Amino acid sequence: MFSMICSAALCGIKAEIIHVEVDVGEGLPLFLMVGYLSSQVKEAQERVKTAMKNSGLRLAPRRITVNLSPADIRKEGAGYDLPIAVAVLASYGHIPRQALQGILMAGELSLNGEICPVRGVLPMVRQAAAAGFRCCIVPKKNEKEGAVIKGIRVIGVSTLQEVISYLNGKHAIEPAAFCMEDMLAAGKGAKYDFREINGQEAVKRAAEVAVSGMHNLLLIGPPGSGKSMTARCIPGILPDLSLEESLEISEIYSVAGLLQEQEPLILQRPFRSPHHTVSAQALAGGGRYPRPGELSLAHRGVLFLDEMPEFRRETFEVLRQPMEEGQIQISRVSGSITYPAKAMVVAAMNPCKCGYYPDLGRCSCTPGEIRHYLGKISQPLLDRIDVTIEAPEVAYGQLTSGRRNESSEEIRKRVVKAHEIQRERYEGTSIHFNSELTAEGIRSCCPLGEKESRMMEEAYERLGLSARGYYRILKVARTIADLAGSRRISCDHIAEAVCYRSIEKKFWDA
Repeated sequence: MFSMICSAALCGIKAEIIHVEVDVGEGLPLFLMVGYLSSQVKEAQERVKTAMKNSGLRLAPRRITVNLSPADIRKEGAGYDLPIAVAVLASYGHIPRQALQGILMAGELSLNGEICPVRGVLPMVRQAAAAGFRCCIVPKKNEKEGAVIKGIRVIGVSTLQEVISYLNGKHAIEPAAFCMEDMLAAGKGAKYDFREINGQEAVKRAAEVAVSGMHNLLLIGPPGSGKSMTARCIPGILPDLSLEESLEISEIYSVAGLLQEQEPLILQRPFRSPHHTVSAQALAGGGRYPRPGELSLAHRGVLFLDEMPEFRRETFEVLRQPMEEGQIQISRVSGSITYPAKAMVVAAMNPCKCGYYPDLGRCSCTPGEIRHYLGKISQPLLDRIDVTIEAPEVAYGQLTSGRRNESSEEIRKRVVKAHEIQRERYEGTSIHFNSELTAEGIRSCCPLGEKESRMMEEAYERLGLSARGYYRILKVARTIADLAGSRRISCDHIAEAVCYRSIEKKFWDA
């Protein structure tokens, strides 16, 4: 007897519908599985047979053929265990075949019949809802994750016997519910506040400008000058996520298996800070079976690279293309996967190995050592950093002045206004922030007057800018104008943007 139920395969952060077809017929007892399967999926036959036996189900020996269609999509993971078991039971007559219509199912079976959680339930349910399915049956620990998607019933189950009883109409299960208000009420506030940073007004201003346009930021200064603290305060001035952005980020975390059972939707912009020993694959994504890397996990948020020159050069050089394109493509023999990677990159570094250059009274490095240390950061990578600022040592008087510092909430209000201006400007386009402007977009959104054009020409010649550097100065100037509430870019806005680009010349061209 033939039966069929649907499941889903993960392709990047998207899901593809998979038809699990089972035929039980006469012949020598055999459990055959086909359909471009990984070793994890092939092992399902042993888990399924043992789980059914330990659930009290005795099946007559038959020739069982399982096909996972379409055959040109590689199937990976243990999430096909449950749909295979249910389709087999339907072919044996333990479950009515009509009960499987309009249902998408995923889950891993343990040997005692319990159903274990799997990765990627959120994109699976989202695809099921888009494809018109009436119900999704998922592991109990994944039910809240699936319930985030509206317009489809999500049933959480704990055991194979529970699934059989539900499909036979003997046991009713209430669909999972998701309450956004409860999650918002339990939301966590920012851990660090700009109020705690004394002095460094120029650094705070640079951070505000960078966040307002989601520009990449580089902080240079001696040890203890507040570079890392500034970076960790940035989440406190980031604006709230839209629902679509939350779903997009949550899908990435779902595919990576990082969504928490009690927090099935990411409501705060991510802040990722990998250690400098991280590998290129862990940073950009990849592996034999590709997973999202730190850059994708920081999508729509911040990727913080502390002590940037201590990273292996080949590691952070893989960021060059994603920083430009906002996505990363991972190619394997089985196909290519694209992960979103529109993260704001914030980096911090000392100007030399000892950390005190250009203070020659304290710096113990030779000119060759300084050049070697700074040379770890390539010019193409520097070109992709819009805002560079020096964080000087904080004077004793600034630490003890008792002056009230501006809070993150006060800065955040200005950032939110700048983001609202950009949202109105780019409404109906794929652009969200000034940092995403293309050359054509810059020409239409960043027009310059005669005085401003002369100023940019002078800066281009004096700083020896590349075309990329020129366009990035205009993007930053557009953001500074937005912060000032100005429709046009003025000379003052360009001057500040040029300062953020010229800081690097002090160190790399010295």
